[in-house]
Amino acid sequence: MALAASIVVALVALIHVYILVLEMFLWTTPKGRKAFGLTPEFAEQTRTLAANQGLYNGFLAAGLFWGLWLGPQGQGVKVFFLLCVLVAGLYGAATASRKILFIQALPAALGLLLLLA
Repeated sequence: MALAASIVVALVALIHVYILVLEMFLWTTPKGRKAFGLTPEFAEQTRTLAANQGLYNGFLAAGLFWGLWLGPQGQGVKVFFLLCVLVAGLYGAATASRKILFIQALPAALGLLLLLA
């Protein structure tokens, strides 16, 4: 079970690294605009806000990687950051896009279940 939990935690962290890249570096590109359903004008106007949001996603990924690096002693760190991802995913699904539920919240919930099982 520990291996499965670590794999899911690593996948959640990698998802957030990808989101960081989309928000910080690809926001105004066709790939970034498609991922978030943006017009070129809106993407340009919100570029700085998106970069800030991407940085926060990077912190979530860093925390999860830190917890993995700590090994069994990092259980609390992993739980804390997965809870942060879960809350952010639930809020995002309720306020921005339902797909955030599947991209962020559900993987985080699965990771929590595996860690706490």
